[in-house]
Amino acid sequence: MTSTAFRIGAHAIANRALVAPMAGITDRPFRQLCKRMGAGYAVSEMATSNPRLLDSVKTERRTDHDGEIEPRAVQIVGADPVQMAEAARHNVARGAQIVDINMGCPARKVCNVAAGSALMAQESLAVSIVDAVARAVDVPVTVKLRTGPDTRHRNAVRLARAFADAGARMLVVHGRTRACAFRGSAEYETIGEVKAAVAIPVVANGDIDSARKAAAVLRFTGADAVMIGRAAQGRPWIFGQVAHYLDTGEMLPDPDDETLRTALRAHLLDHYAFHGEGRGVRSARKHVGWYLRGLEGAQAFLARFHALGSADEQLCEIDRWFGGGSRSRPRDAAANDIVFRRSHAA
Repeated sequence: MTSTAFRIGAHAIANRALVAPMAGITDRPFRQLCKRMGAGYAVSEMATSNPRLLDSVKTERRTDHDGEIEPRAVQIVGADPVQMAEAARHNVARGAQIVDINMGCPARKVCNVAAGSALMAQESLAVSIVDAVARAVDVPVTVKLRTGPDTRHRNAVRLARAFADAGARMLVVHGRTRACAFRGSAEYETIGEVKAAVAIPVVANGDIDSARKAAAVLRFTGADAVMIGRAAQGRPWIFGQVAHYLDTGEMLPDPDDETLRTALRAHLLDHYAFHGEGRGVRSARKHVGWYLRGLEGAQAFLARFHALGSADEQLCEIDRWFGGGSRSRPRDAAANDIVFRRSHAA
């Protein structure tokens, strides 16, 4: 299987390994790192469409694209077509080149205001939002959705056709329903059905954690690309591994200690500069935990690391950790057990 570029509107996407938007994670430093390590495309963490919060510090930080490798994509969330259209215009004015609509988030605080994946149960409203946003901006509009509200009502195919007719230029389908949240296993039959139903690019998302799994999902669904979220936490090199495997059929190894140290250090420096030292030190802890997950001695190291209060202390502790010699990472056999089935989680 060879990796071929595809397009989102006028934007050429270099490869088929894409970064999923994740709240609190896919800030600009993380998106940049993933792109440098091989991702063909990345979407910002979701930004509210609430007009009172468009200029808030939190929203501006989430939609900051300064110096970002193109194309620059922002995800917006909300349940009002007028507000979503205005949010799209606001973000395009700030540099967004692609606007993604969140209809996939299952978080209670999002669904409780009828946004995110809750919109899949309100089909007319969902289509109205896509139509309003597509009419409001002259950049491509994409939609990230799930397979349906629950396992008894998988309506992704019907909505996909309606979204394409309303102006969507790409769809990302997570292989779970809203009710499933992240429980059980993603199923890929529905993604394949969506791909067969529309002429625009379709991206498969959910439980893709290795290059081989990515290739298998693409073969099974016929999708144009894969989007990786949780498996990229602490593993930004997964995108380069996936893209290389799709191009060549060859597996790239995980980074050695020095490559890992360099990537982690670069990420932290950019992270501190972007968030400020106080906020950056606190939020860096989760990233470091993900990077070192599965490494021998990591648990004791992280107990010390999480008590540190400055960027210099964190960086020095990282250097000491990697100066202690090579550490083995347990082999993850999960990627070899590729099963395609519908999830029956409630």
